[in-house]
Amino acid sequence: MKTTSDYCLETFGEKLYKLSLDAGFTCPNRDGKLDKRGCIFCSAGGSGDFAGDRALSIDEQIEKEKSRVAAKYKGSRYIAYFQAFTNTYAPAEELEKLFIPVAERSDIAALSIATRPDCLSGDVLALLERLSRIKPVWVELGLQTIHPATAEYIRRGYPLEVFDEALEALKALGIHTIIHLILGLPGETREDMLASLRYVTGKGADGIKLQLLHVLEGTDLAEDFKAGKFSCMSLEEYAALVADCVEIIPENTVIHRLTGDGPKKILLAPLWSGDKKRVLNTVNALLRQRGLI
Repeated sequence: MKTTSDYCLETFGEKLYKLSLDAGFTCPNRDGKLDKRGCIFCSAGGSGDFAGDRALSIDEQIEKEKSRVAAKYKGSRYIAYFQAFTNTYAPAEELEKLFIPVAERSDIAALSIATRPDCLSGDVLALLERLSRIKPVWVELGLQTIHPATAEYIRRGYPLEVFDEALEALKALGIHTIIHLILGLPGETREDMLASLRYVTGKGADGIKLQLLHVLEGTDLAEDFKAGKFSCMSLEEYAALVADCVEIIPENTVIHRLTGDGPKKILLAPLWSGDKKRVLNTVNALLRQRGLI
């Protein structure tokens, strides 16, 4: 399997550290364009609970994040990761003022931009192409699932065809495109989840992020969990599912994430996910056992 570290060594000649940033965006699922409630699983932080402080400028966030990781990362270049909310949900001229100065920084090797497939207008795509001429650009699309019933339940807000069009457009521009999938969504079977993975790898996704479903306090998902409408996987079940996924993912597809951890102060379930070291050790042990790493 090809990890992010493998890809960075191959592409940049060194390992790189991501600096998680909050550029102050919102989302069409929150500002009323599609909905005001957000996706059912999304916290008030817009999936950017570990990102920088949006009260600071992007340059200030970058410097603060660099200082925070200085003890464990000795490199001189980083990936600027625009993580919180929907990072192309603004006019292209505003996005240009944000992204271009970051791309021109000597300490930034690449930009990683998390967004929605329905927030990639022609003008935004043209900007991403211009940006990619300065520094490599990764675009992370939050798909989560290919199944319509689940997409409606989680309030995703767009049909699968919109994702297909966005991925095709990004691939045509040569932009490294990462697809975010959630494992453990209510009502989905193992085969449903593997079907989503097979679909996106079959479409030629450059990278995959596998995310364990977290139930976070303050979300509508938390209310359904408390009402007993679904249960979460055990660590052993999750590790086995991840191993099944890795067996499916093509060798040239970069695996950018095998799991994820929610903020412990608002994590309702599964509580075992709060011990990230234990989770990764369990997953990696099974991957070694299957000869996948």
